[in-house]
Amino acid sequence: MADRWSDGNAYEHFIGRWSRQVAPRFVRWLDLPPGLRWLDLGCGTGALTEAVLDGAAPTAVLGMDPSAGFVEAARRRLDGAPVEFRVGTAEDAPPAVADVVVSGLMLNFTPDPAAAVAAMVAAAPAGTVAAYVWDYAGRMQLLRTFWDVACSIDVTAIDLDEAQRFPLCEPSALTELWERSGLTDVGTSSIEVDTVFADFEDLWTPFLGGTGSAPAYVATLDAPARDRLRQGMQRMVHTEPDGSIRMHARAWAVRGRVA
Repeated sequence: MADRWSDGNAYEHFIGRWSRQVAPRFVRWLDLPPGLRWLDLGCGTGALTEAVLDGAAPTAVLGMDPSAGFVEAARRRLDGAPVEFRVGTAEDAPPAVADVVVSGLMLNFTPDPAAAVAAMVAAAPAGTVAAYVWDYAGRMQLLRTFWDVACSIDVTAIDLDEAQRFPLCEPSALTELWERSGLTDVGTSSIEVDTVFADFEDLWTPFLGGTGSAPAYVATLDAPARDRLRQGMQRMVHTEPDGSIRMHARAWAVRGRVA
């Protein structure tokens, strides 16, 4: 099963809205001075790019993503903002173009994370390289609940579970990758946010959008299998008296300096 990354609106409703909560906290954690050039690799629908513009006082911002649909969604959202967007992978990043290279929720989806970090280092040869990823194996409750239910129903889902697919998404693995890439002063942090859904439909409907790993899996199921998955998730979540559902999401962040 291939991950699908095409529909910016579907992604925004599924995960982008929660990345928008993580991104400003990530920028504040970096605590970098104003007046720097920033490159956002895997910019998606623009969550981190927007946080950089709002909170980092950059002199220039370039956002890149391999999905033309995502880039178009980011352009629409940030229409008129002082930012340039391009379609391209991490390896397409121009050399020595930035003082800071960041990536939100992208690194684990690249075919070769080490090559992606090498490209980030080349893009900021005297700067900062940083990223954040979801804690798929732990406290990203929305996705953890989804895959726990899916794997209990369908044994083939076990190999698709993002906790299994992405062992990179924990602090020691991120630290090792950064240090192996020649970065110094490497540090990690958790970024915690609440994900509040108006009701169960607000939680479930984005899984039907086809964009993202979990929605791509749902798209392979027939109607009875989808119903079993939906019912299993509904049994697993706690609903408040007003019908809302409050869950927790944790992202792991990593940063380092180019030696």
